[in-house]
Amino acid sequence: DGISLVVNPKNPIGELSLKEVRDIFSGKIKNWRELGWVDRSIDAVTREEGSGTRGSFEELVMKGKEIDDGIMVQDSNGSVKEVVATDPYAIGYISLGLVDAKVKAVTIDGVKPSIETIKLDEYKIVRPFLYVTHGELDDSGKEFVSFVLSEAGQKVLKKEGLIGAYD
Repeated sequence: DGISLVVNPKNPIGELSLKEVRDIFSGKIKNWRELGWVDRSIDAVTREEGSGTRGSFEELVMKGKEIDDGIMVQDSNGSVKEVVATDPYAIGYISLGLVDAKVKAVTIDGVKPSIETIKLDEYKIVRPFLYVTHGELDDSGKEFVSFVLSEAGQKVLKKEGLIGAYD
């Protein structure tokens, strides 16, 4: 799953560096003027503590820097998307599969987030989904994993905007 930085479609900012994103979410950059837009505070939106998306964002983007305590927290990717979709001054991060016309994906370090750029290992804000088991799987567990890896299961993943195991 790619994690995409998104802004409102009315926001003219289309590209940021990974450092600028880190500086926004750590609270170092607080105003859009610092990024070449209007003199207006940035309404950054993050996920809640314990969220898998936030954990991956902290690891891949923040690189040990803390997310500023003053940043708005939402409890789902869908909630982050809705805040960004309704606030021209907002920026957040969501699963790539949720990006649509309501929000605009930001190019990071010259690379647009897409299934293609992820497959080519160009886009770097990517997290794997893993199944971890305790011991051998029982029959129902084996059936589930077989379904996920089947053509039908892979179609479900792709429909949700995720990258399949065989892509």
